[in-house]
Amino acid sequence: MILYDDIVPVQIVPQSSDQGEFYDEDYDGFYEYDDIASITTSLSTSATDYKFENGRRYHGYKEGQWPVPNDEKQQNQMDLVHQVYTLRLGGKLYLAPIDECPQKILDVGTGTGIWAMEMGDLHPSAVVIGNDLSPIQPRWVPPNVKFEIDDFNEPWVQTPSSYDFVHAREIHGAVSDWRQFCSEAFRILKPGGWIEVAESAAELRSDDGTLPKDCALNTWLNNVSEGFERIGHTVVVGPNIEGWLREAGFEEIAVKVFKLPVGLWPKNKVERDIGAFNLLNMIEYVEGASLQIYTRVLKVLQTPAAPT
Repeated sequence: MILYDDIVPVQIVPQSSDQGEFYDEDYDGFYEYDDIASITTSLSTSATDYKFENGRRYHGYKEGQWPVPNDEKQQNQMDLVHQVYTLRLGGKLYLAPIDECPQKILDVGTGTGIWAMEMGDLHPSAVVIGNDLSPIQPRWVPPNVKFEIDDFNEPWVQTPSSYDFVHAREIHGAVSDWRQFCSEAFRILKPGGWIEVAESAAELRSDDGTLPKDCALNTWLNNVSEGFERIGHTVVVGPNIEGWLREAGFEEIAVKVFKLPVGLWPKNKVERDIGAFNLLNMIEYVEGASLQIYTRVLKVLQTPAAPT
């Protein structure tokens, strides 16, 4: 795991306890310059050694783990998703009934870090940590916000029972084992802590049934979903997440289903605004989600070799 700090980049080497488990000593030393300096190494070259393919830029750390670009175009799309969810939640960043003054919050798969930064402003009492495979987050952030380069499909190194809130949004397609993911989140949360998972369906529907299931967009979504499944990542989360969380030990589970309109068709202004941003989101997402899946996994866009 690599901490992407706004003062100096460091690499954190997990330490083993007597039980053989990893622990992070609560990240307490991350915010004192002397402590950081004592463990500082140069940021791993694999993290910033980006890969370029089909005119797009991809992460270098754990290359191939996430087949979606991390360039500026894709970052704009990530921020559009954040806007869609903020509108959908009525301006809120989350729905979980966390304490008014949480101490530690983890944003898993933080992307551009926009949610983590807004959360840091909203809860100055908390240390907000966002992790991702790509160091694309800003360096100038609220003083209580930090970013890590980390692969959440590996065992988590956070201290058990130390976090108040774990947040995950739109990471379907990046998780290889949701049962393990939920178990790791349960392990690091304090008793009474909360996890919030927000995922959209990989299918477009219409209230009046005028959008056929085999329309071009749904065909594309099915193809992309199949590609993600082939590389070992689960795309369909909504129908299963309650069971996975319950298996991990979570209680008081609430599942809320919301519509995310696409386009300007809703008459209601709020729904129309969501639809407008979500349409832009879809337009920006299509290419990034398709290129590696279609060319590397499904291999439907490769030019046939010339006859010899």
